[in-house]
Amino acid sequence: MKQEISDLIVHQHAAVERYYRWHAQIYDLTRWSFLFGRRALLQLITRHHAAPLRILEVGCGTGYNLRQLGLLFPAAEITGLDLSPAMLRIARQKLALFTGQVQLYQRTYAQPLPTRHTFDVILFSYALSMMHADWPATLHRAYTDLAEGGIIAVVDFHDSPVGWWTTWMRRNHVCMDGQLLPSLTARFHPRVTQVHRAYGGLWRYFLFLGEKLLP
Repeated sequence: MKQEISDLIVHQHAAVERYYRWHAQIYDLTRWSFLFGRRALLQLITRHHAAPLRILEVGCGTGYNLRQLGLLFPAAEITGLDLSPAMLRIARQKLALFTGQVQLYQRTYAQPLPTRHTFDVILFSYALSMMHADWPATLHRAYTDLAEGGIIAVVDFHDSPVGWWTTWMRRNHVCMDGQLLPSLTARFHPRVTQVHRAYGGLWRYFLFLGEKLLP
């Protein structure tokens, strides 16, 4: 069973990397129309962690959030991970003014991080819903990598009552089965939990801030 899950994750990573070879070119032009809540999540981070020293974004894409984080927290060391070289090429161009503050790495979150430090904030922006079989281990890793009292910040798709839409999104490597938010609230102490409707209820997305509290 473990080998089957491992093979599924490898296949999934390869499929997503191929997907973004082309989509990277149009990502920033199109994703504003349905990746809702990203700016709101960044504002929530500023309210709940005034001065994080180390920030990690898993699945940083073209660097939209990293640029905003660099402006909001100029004293923070910021790390971005993504498995797509095409997305990271765009991110490096976008973040040229933040050289030294923001470090970008092409890798999955399962691979060793370039630093042994824990993080004050770990951000997932429309990334967990694309991880499928990998997301339970990812949440466990995030808990381990957070400092005590650190914040996990997530914005992502939640669910949809429309069958053809969930099928279409799954074909685009996105799972909308409502499992992520309950798993987050079970593992992290909730500070903010919001669920919003998009396009009149075609789907719902959520924002979550959770704190790592030791047992």
